[in-house]
Amino acid sequence: MLSKSQFERLIARGKELDHAMTDLQIFKDQKKLKDTAKESAQVQELISAYREYQDLLGTIADEEDILKNDDDPELVELAREELEIHQKEKVLIENRIRSLLLPHDPNDSRNVIVEIRAGTGGEESGLFAADLFRMYSRYAELNRWKIDVMSSNSTGVGGFKEIVFSVEGSEVYSKMKYESGTHRVQRVPQTESSGRIHTSAATVAIMPEADEVDVEIKPNEIRVDVYRSSGPGGQSVNTTDSAVRITHVPTGLVVSCQDEKSQHKNRSRAMKVLRSRLLERAINEQQERLSHKRKLQVGSGDRSGKIRTYNFPQGRITDHRIGLTLYKLDAVLNGELDELISSLTAADEKEQLEELSEKS
Repeated sequence: MLSKSQFERLIARGKELDHAMTDLQIFKDQKKLKDTAKESAQVQELISAYREYQDLLGTIADEEDILKNDDDPELVELAREELEIHQKEKVLIENRIRSLLLPHDPNDSRNVIVEIRAGTGGEESGLFAADLFRMYSRYAELNRWKIDVMSSNSTGVGGFKEIVFSVEGSEVYSKMKYESGTHRVQRVPQTESSGRIHTSAATVAIMPEADEVDVEIKPNEIRVDVYRSSGPGGQSVNTTDSAVRITHVPTGLVVSCQDEKSQHKNRSRAMKVLRSRLLERAINEQQERLSHKRKLQVGSGDRSGKIRTYNFPQGRITDHRIGLTLYKLDAVLNGELDELISSLTAADEKEQLEELSEKS
């Protein structure tokens, strides 16, 4: 919890931010304006919560004093009932303040780029990749986010070998960042005549969208190849060399885009994906240095790690990182991910709080 000196520093910081917001110069830098406004809102929320906490402590002290010193039975009984309620409120506010004190992820407000790739399981894994794309598309729709498909490679039977798309909106990364990893499905495939349950998988990567100022890519660090776009089975779908493949020589990362008819647009999209992959790589390296204990490493890059199983025969979905099982498979696949994501967020905050307690 905050000490008196920490609270005083918080008050001072709040005043600094309020003053900064009145400086007309800040409106010339939209990024600085946005960052300052966001920090100011966070500081004011913490100040408000702490003041509420202090008021509640005073109320609890008064009620405890009545229990010890008052002779009126009715007043004592009322104080006992109120004290029980306020003790529960105290725990809730303490938890809220601890959450507000946790280090803020600077990428939470970013848009994201999502890559879904079919894994083991042949055609069925491609169909499952398409199911995941529809799930995230519906989740984006429910949150009023915008989806833009940047690159796709279909299987020809309604599935995807790979699909890459951006998601734009408010606080997208803060909600989507726990989705990276291997998603496994257990069901009877449409192509299976014997009715045997089949297990297949698809991998999901969630990358915070990087701006040009976030990641510098020098011209001599990339190799650009152009070729003709192809559809399912490899047949040419364009008569010009509009598809673009960019190789980042220092890391060996390769990005291809062919969905647009314009070579310029495909190159722009490929560079956007490449910058985001490089930012994701830097974030992963930083997280590995900071912590080796956390189960919920956000964007850990370990896409082979099984994070979730979708069991169709039982209508069950299980997140293996936190041991959460829900019998709401249809709802989840229809984009109702909030219960899963809020549970993952709470588990992540708990791990961070435990880390802070160990260090203190």
